[in-house]
Amino acid sequence: MGSSFGKLFQISTFGESHGGGVGVIVDGCPPRLNLDLDAIQAELDRRKPGQSKITTPRKEADQVEILSGLLDGVTLGTPIAMVVRNKDQRPGDYKEMQVAFRPSHADATYQAKYGIQARSGGGRASARETIGRVAAGAIAKQLLAKAHGTEVIAWVRRIHTIEANVDPAGVSLEAVEANIVRCPDQAVAEQMIERIEAIGREGDSCGGVIECVVRNPPVGMGTPVFDKLEADLAKAVMSLPATKGFEIGSGFAGTLLKGSQHNDAFLPTTDGSLRTATNNSGGIQGGISNGEPILLRVAFKPTATIRKAQQTIDSSGAATTLESKGRHDPCVLPRAVPMVEAMVALVLADHLLQQQAQCSLW
Repeated sequence: MGSSFGKLFQISTFGESHGGGVGVIVDGCPPRLNLDLDAIQAELDRRKPGQSKITTPRKEADQVEILSGLLDGVTLGTPIAMVVRNKDQRPGDYKEMQVAFRPSHADATYQAKYGIQARSGGGRASARETIGRVAAGAIAKQLLAKAHGTEVIAWVRRIHTIEANVDPAGVSLEAVEANIVRCPDQAVAEQMIERIEAIGREGDSCGGVIECVVRNPPVGMGTPVFDKLEADLAKAVMSLPATKGFEIGSGFAGTLLKGSQHNDAFLPTTDGSLRTATNNSGGIQGGISNGEPILLRVAFKPTATIRKAQQTIDSSGAATTLESKGRHDPCVLPRAVPMVEAMVALVLADHLLQQQAQCSLW
């Protein structure tokens, strides 16, 4: 099922949206890391449903239970198992899925591939699976911060056609968390909220773009040829539900520039460190981090499950009409911000350990 991710810092998530619970096993976390357990819960609180008027009304506390791998809050170097129990399951909301496939959802492809599916809430295809990723990402964030002072911050850059004007260098967590849409441009955030509410009242949904910056990343992360850092970042964030696009640095806009405009000139330094005058590379050159901030963007499609009536087919291929009644986000982006941060942190933690293993002897 492809439920594991990472090489040295490896996670395996488990559970279905409307099953007994969801969680993660983190294997490879170094020993003697003093974890802030409240910080893990705080990340899950940013992801949980029912947190505002623009998210799904499903009510879940998403209280994490840590079952193994710690002694008095300090990592043992053994697998860390974390679980969140599902409390507000309503499988009855998904009875229509037994006879009809939701357009642009995973129902039809899961059925075609496996011949069976967890119909309630989409099972493993549900964004509820990301609870394990966010919990593991919270550990990765603490590892990166304590090992190298690295900080990972994401925010909503665009909702539908409304785009914020944000300088990544000045974004703070406090500014991101200052409103329910998680956009640090406060004036534009109000417009975004209004747009999400208006589209939700229509029984429809919308998508957008999340931007993420990594400050003070270690130099040298990423390896040629297939394990380039941007390649692993792309795979990580594109494994999140509803993602449809990835950019790093100048991204697609860089194709409009000439080489003389796009190249990042190196600046002279007294300590031999790498510094560039610009950062069109997004902090990665040749697949290896150069120490400049890593800047990436992720596109999220509109939520597939909507309340509007849609033409579809049943499992036998016959035409039918579907009008979903489940509880769903009209826009996934506000809750996807901590998911993006988690996946970026997991990649960086894994590459940091690989770099230490490969280069610490010299």
